[in-house]
Amino acid sequence: MKKLVVQKYGGSSLASAERIKAVAGRVAATREAGSDVVVVASAMGDTTDELIALARQVAKRPPERELDLLLHTGEVVSCALLAMALGDLGHEAVALTGFQAGIKTERRFGRARILAVNPHRILQELSAGRIPIVAGFQGFTDELDITTLGRGGSDTTAVALAASLGADRCEIYTDVEGVYTADPRVVPEARKLKDISYEEMLELAFQGARVMHTRAVEIGAIYNIPILVASSFTDAPGTLIHGEVDMERRNKVRGIAHDTDVAKVTVLGVPDRPGIAAAIFEPLAEAGISVDVIVQNASVEGLTDLSFTVSRNDLEKAFSLVRPVAREIGARGCVSATNLAKVSIVGAGMQNAPGFAARMFRTLASHNINIEMITTSEIRITCIISEDRVQEAVRALHRAFQLEKPD
Repeated sequence: MKKLVVQKYGGSSLASAERIKAVAGRVAATREAGSDVVVVASAMGDTTDELIALARQVAKRPPERELDLLLHTGEVVSCALLAMALGDLGHEAVALTGFQAGIKTERRFGRARILAVNPHRILQELSAGRIPIVAGFQGFTDELDITTLGRGGSDTTAVALAASLGADRCEIYTDVEGVYTADPRVVPEARKLKDISYEEMLELAFQGARVMHTRAVEIGAIYNIPILVASSFTDAPGTLIHGEVDMERRNKVRGIAHDTDVAKVTVLGVPDRPGIAAAIFEPLAEAGISVDVIVQNASVEGLTDLSFTVSRNDLEKAFSLVRPVAREIGARGCVSATNLAKVSIVGAGMQNAPGFAARMFRTLASHNINIEMITTSEIRITCIISEDRVQEAVRALHRAFQLEKPD
């Protein structure tokens, strides 16, 4: 039985006609090596940003439904061109929209989640000997409206297709050679990892590592789909994301992530009584706003301050929802800040070994970097700090945990 591989190519990999032809060559080589292949394509280069800018030139606040309808065309262009390029190499291919590929989503424009995949059309095309080229980043609702999955959503499309098709693995091709111990643009000595566990990759992605979309990693973990992250520009081996973890690697931090897409909202003088937190956060949840770090100060004379972080794009909407609630509950007011960033250390070895938090805090203190908020999980510690110090913090922590040394 033939192996089935799902390959996803990012926007930088498809940024020009020459790059599209180069990707077609890679896909053809995979097919000629004996594997069936399904391709997921992102929009060319900066097409998505250009379409958003165009929409804002014609409307101050473009309707979300129409914006998704506009944005999904970028991936359709890439698919059609890649299918043409493969045909020129002697491999029959067929370009499919998310709708044609059977990718059903919830009705949430701009950041929809995949509910189900019906791969019937894709299986038909594979049986006919064709290479399906599927538009990433998009799907359709029960009402047959087009939705998009949010930034990085083509990764999610690819892994979801791999799961629904029972593929042997999913390959994510981008402009980096794999997953690094830190962003190599910030830390030149950052080291590429040979492999990493789903849980570690999920934490790194959620805390700011842009190499993989968080929902893609979640789906890979649930369905145990091995995910290779590699470059489409070289033949260098990439990083394999999978479920098997070498026990010897459970004694160290695996990577440093950072994210400057951080805004903070603080509700001042909140009455300290049951139900207040629910009153503040329920409207945010209903509006689809994801809250990250939450800190509540100790109560003094029945009042406390409550702070939380959101992405900067969500700040205006979040503030508009929280401010009337603050008035209703008798809080003193609300303030916000956008000059923040977060830096995180991630590693499965942090579960049962002491000292990681102390070393992180001491490292930041030795560089006179103030910590505003702290949050943790079993395998991650995150600090909210000033944005203008985040790159220095990443470099200092990378040295402190000796991540430049091989495993």
